[in-house]
Amino acid sequence: MQTDKIYEPLVSIILPTYNRYKYLDRSINSVLNQTYKNWELIIVDDGSDDNSFSFIKNYLNKFSKIRYLFHENRGAAYSMNIGMQNSKGEFITFLGSDDEYLENHLRLRIDYLSQNKSIDLLHSPAKIIGNKFVKDKYNLSKKIHLDECVLGGTLFGKTEVFKKLNGFKEVNYSPESEFIERAETDYKIEKLDYRTYIYHRDTPDGICNNI
Repeated sequence: MQTDKIYEPLVSIILPTYNRYKYLDRSINSVLNQTYKNWELIIVDDGSDDNSFSFIKNYLNKFSKIRYLFHENRGAAYSMNIGMQNSKGEFITFLGSDDEYLENHLRLRIDYLSQNKSIDLLHSPAKIIGNKFVKDKYNLSKKIHLDECVLGGTLFGKTEVFKKLNGFKEVNYSPESEFIERAETDYKIEKLDYRTYIYHRDTPDGICNNI
């Protein structure tokens, strides 16, 4: 008896969201438009009470590579960890619910890591839409350029790294940079100058806009 082959994605994309249905078409479609196709998209709903599920359901019905998880509102770090725990890929990466990828985003990173197997984790600057400066987590009275920051959406690395470090901690600001600080002790990390992640700072309720 023939059975359907279980889909085994190489890349797990984790998209945490909370009351962002107005922006989800942009983020989800940027994944669907990737030139690299061996991925799964895990949408982690952090307790949305808007029309998010009704909107996402349309994608779930059409694309088997998209999965949906829901829990009560616990914050972005918790949602990223839930996605990580449910991932199937050899690599994990992220996407903000109001952000997007350029079409070669995944391909460039997969190609780079296939040629540099000793690298465990990548991050990169992004193309910024809106304010390019944020508060410095070490001194909230100071502003720094986003190119100096670790941007969570650009993290791309071996799944074992995320799982061995138990993912992200609940901190008030920038759980991604706290994660990198722990990771760099034991893992090889590289910052690439690939601006294929589009970071929308013009969303009114963005986290960095409310610190």
